[in-house]
Amino acid sequence: MKIPKMLRTFCPKCKTHTEFTVTIHKAGKRQGARKGERDQAIRKKGYGGQKFPMQHNQAKVTKKTTLQLQCKECKHSLMREGVRLKKAEVV
Repeated sequence: MKIPKMLRTFCPKCKTHTEFTVTIHKAGKRQGARKGERDQAIRKKGYGGQKFPMQHNQAKVTKKTTLQLQCKECKHSLMREGVRLKKAEVV
């Protein structure tokens, strides 16, 4: 699906409808030293193997594309959950 580069929508900071630039949100790099990552490593350590059963049969074939919007006036950014798509491109 093709998503427009510019979108006119409500800005909660300006309290009016303004132009927003649209980008597709990408997840950041996983940090191995974070608490959750350390806890999971402890749970998986030893002879027990995987603590929770691994999911083998995926029910869904797509992921929801999250759009990142940034106001052109005040530079306030917000996220908007998109729809399920195999491929999304900003044009």
